[in-house]
Amino acid sequence: MFNFVILKIRQSFSKTTQNSNITLKLDNSILGIAKETIENESDAIKGLIPLLDGNFENAVNCILASNGRVVVSGVGKSALIASKIVATFNSTGTPAIFMHAADAIHGDLGTVQKNDVVICISKSGNTEEIKMLIPLIKRGDNRLIGITGNMESILAKQSDFTLNTYVEKEACPNNLAPTTSTTAQLVMGDALAICLLKLRGFSSADFAKYHPGGSLGKKLYLRVSDIVDNNQKPQVFTDSKVKEVIVEISEKMLGVTAVLEGQDVVGIVTDGDIRRMLNKYENIGGLTAKDIMTKGPKTIHPDVLAIKALEAMQEKGISQLLVMDKTRYMGVIHIHNLINEGIL
Repeated sequence: MFNFVILKIRQSFSKTTQNSNITLKLDNSILGIAKETIENESDAIKGLIPLLDGNFENAVNCILASNGRVVVSGVGKSALIASKIVATFNSTGTPAIFMHAADAIHGDLGTVQKNDVVICISKSGNTEEIKMLIPLIKRGDNRLIGITGNMESILAKQSDFTLNTYVEKEACPNNLAPTTSTTAQLVMGDALAICLLKLRGFSSADFAKYHPGGSLGKKLYLRVSDIVDNNQKPQVFTDSKVKEVIVEISEKMLGVTAVLEGQDVVGIVTDGDIRRMLNKYENIGGLTAKDIMTKGPKTIHPDVLAIKALEAMQEKGISQLLVMDKTRYMGVIHIHNLINEGIL
């Protein structure tokens, strides 16, 4: 009966696929196409290296010397690439703005200000919008950088500096859909951005200013002090009874408590110390924190980045650190804090 039901399901599915003109491929042709696409685009990217010349260096120096922004423009798929390049520039210390070439010739040309450098992106370099935009940019005395795959195009010949993004063919089997060419444009934009980043001395601290949100931003700016201030501050004294120690660890929910002598931290008691104590002693009634604590606890300064606290915990194989500002005990940072913040 079961086999009969399965047979009916298969027959029904077969009829459905035939009626829908669907051909199911059970071989590896899909993976083969994907691999071929990636290989084609990879080869095209490598092909950009010998195309780099003095124009690229001059373009970078031109942007560096400018007191304005970088205005990046294009049409169609090149416009989408232009928008991404703008985002990369802005996040790496080069002020930039996107201007669609079609909109530019219909009122948005005012986007380009006196000291701005303009980058126009076009595979052919001969699209109507780009051809109309070029003289308008030149009339304003703005420097023009062209990114094109056609070095005989109007864009290539009219640009102050031309970056060659020639590709032999698109990944599209019909050699029509912009695929390999747009990848080459994007990579050239990344190369510009990274050169500018390094020449400006753009640091991780600078990067954090532009990426305050998400786990990436937190890794770059969140400090131990930002976390420890929100935690409770577990502490007992050397003469505190074991029951007090257990209660303190339980109530503060950090799996640990600092042990103080006066105002000075002299040790730490963790959940592990409590378990070891129970295994070692039959009678714990007379024990104090000093009897079971671990001396020389691992500490960290409140100004240290939270990501460094995580690295210290991983290196030492522990799950919490005491936070100390010189000799002043400020609290505890736990690995769960870092997980909750998205650091780990």
